[in-house]
Amino acid sequence: MSAVAIQAVQPIESRTRLRLTRRGRVVLGALATVFTAGVLAFVATLGAPQALASDAQGGGQQFHYVVVQPGASLWSVATELDAGADPRDLVAEIVQLNQLDGSGVEAGQPLAVPLRFSDSPAVVSAADLGL
Repeated sequence: MSAVAIQAVQPIESRTRLRLTRRGRVVLGALATVFTAGVLAFVATLGAPQALASDAQGGGQQFHYVVVQPGASLWSVATELDAGADPRDLVAEIVQLNQLDGSGVEAGQPLAVPLRFSDSPAVVSAADLGL
């Protein structure tokens, strides 16, 4: 008889490695960036200070007013309040403070002025106007 050597056949392990293509790396990086940005936005939303509304009586500042005289303009009001300053800056402040659409004003119209002009002789308080 002949001796037959039987060799044990061992199964070959096939390891499958995950290989990312360049496009796959770009997509994975973009997803990670979007996820990180979302988490940061959520944390920022939770950590943001809340806005607090104040009531009209609780420490609100009183405005002082100038009553527009007949024939007066915002330019003349600004030069009357502060003759040494550039009237354009003060006109812009008055327009913003009173939320005016333009620079047109009417006679008798009360205009709120910045508080630094409260000691000017042309300025009256809101109580004097009944506001």
